[in-house]
Amino acid sequence: MMAEISLKNKTGPYDFTREWFSANIPSWESIFATEKPRHVLEIGSFEGRSACYTIEKLDTVSSGHASLTCIDNWFGGQEHRDSGGFYQAVMSDAERRFDQNTSIALQKVENRVSLRKIKQNSRDALAQLLVAGPLEKYDLVFIDGSHEAPDVLADAVLAFPLLRVGGTLIFDDYIWSDQVPQKRDPLRMPKPAIDAFVNIYQRKIEFYHRLPLWQLYLRKVAS
Repeated sequence: MMAEISLKNKTGPYDFTREWFSANIPSWESIFATEKPRHVLEIGSFEGRSACYTIEKLDTVSSGHASLTCIDNWFGGQEHRDSGGFYQAVMSDAERRFDQNTSIALQKVENRVSLRKIKQNSRDALAQLLVAGPLEKYDLVFIDGSHEAPDVLADAVLAFPLLRVGGTLIFDDYIWSDQVPQKRDPLRMPKPAIDAFVNIYQRKIEFYHRLPLWQLYLRKVAS
């Protein structure tokens, strides 16, 4: 099993074992500065690295109360369960760190941001949010759950009605793969699903330009 190394000294009071989000912060800074979202939906939270960043940013750019909804079953994908793999992780520890880290973030913003944690399969959780309504209630949706194409496509299709017109949709790991090029399985990559979504929804979205392609940044322009 891969040894977990705390990144606490590098990330202030937080305790993370993976640093997958920091490279995206310049792009997120730009989006938060221009769009000023108040209500954010995150699909896939792991140890809470992006959630803690979002809580802190919501406190600085939002006027009035802000909220973050995090959906994760903390079961992990195949890449987390492969023995000896780079992405191997103990998901119960990841959830414990999520709870600990987000608690610290919420204390820092003194309850000006509310956090809703939904421990559930994303398809079930999103379906329940759709039924509960209202639709188009989120200003930003971040899809970073399963890396398997069918799951990514389902998350995107179900989350899209929850995003308001003018809101931002971010896909993580657009060009990610856990396999060498000659052995890549398109069903175990986000990109085919994201491309399919973009092709089908192209009349309802537009791209943010001049941002790195590790993540894909879209704006919803029509319901």
